[in-house]
Amino acid sequence: MNNIFKLIISIIIPQGVGGLGALVTISSVQSWYQTINKPFFTPPSWVFGPAWTTLYLMMGIALFLIWKSNHPMKKTALWLFAIQLVLNGIWSPAFFGMESPILGLLVIVPLWIMIVVCIRVFFPINKIASYLMVPYLLWVSFATALNAGIWYLN
Repeated sequence: MNNIFKLIISIIIPQGVGGLGALVTISSVQSWYQTINKPFFTPPSWVFGPAWTTLYLMMGIALFLIWKSNHPMKKTALWLFAIQLVLNGIWSPAFFGMESPILGLLVIVPLWIMIVVCIRVFFPINKIASYLMVPYLLWVSFATALNAGIWYLN
C-alpha cells in the first residue's frame, strides 16, 4: 500500500474514534456533566475538543510511522496501538454515556498503562512515533486525575 494512503488511513482511524466518542460526550456535557462536582483544576469544556483533535492527529502520525516500518516488532506495536485505541474509544461511553466516573476510571487506568506500553514498544521501532505518544500520555494522566477527582467529589 502506498505510504500516502497509509498516512491518510492512520490519521482517519484515531480521528474517527474521537468523533464517535464526541457523539456520546456532547449530550452529557450539556446536561449531566454540568450538574456534578468537579475538581478545581477542571478546564473549561471548550479546551477538550482542540486538545483531543491535536492528540488524535499526533497518534495518527505515530501509527503511520510504525505501520510503514519494516521492524520485526511492527505487528505487535500495531496490536498494542489498537488495544489502547479501543480503550480510548470505550472511555467516553463509560464516563459520559453511562454517567459513571467509576466506570471511567476502570477504563482510563488500563488505557494509561497501554499508552505507556505503546511508547516503550514504539521507541526501538521509531523514536519519533514514541515521542508523538508522550503528549497523549500526559493528557490522559491529567484526565485520569480529573476522572478520579470527579469520582471522589460525587
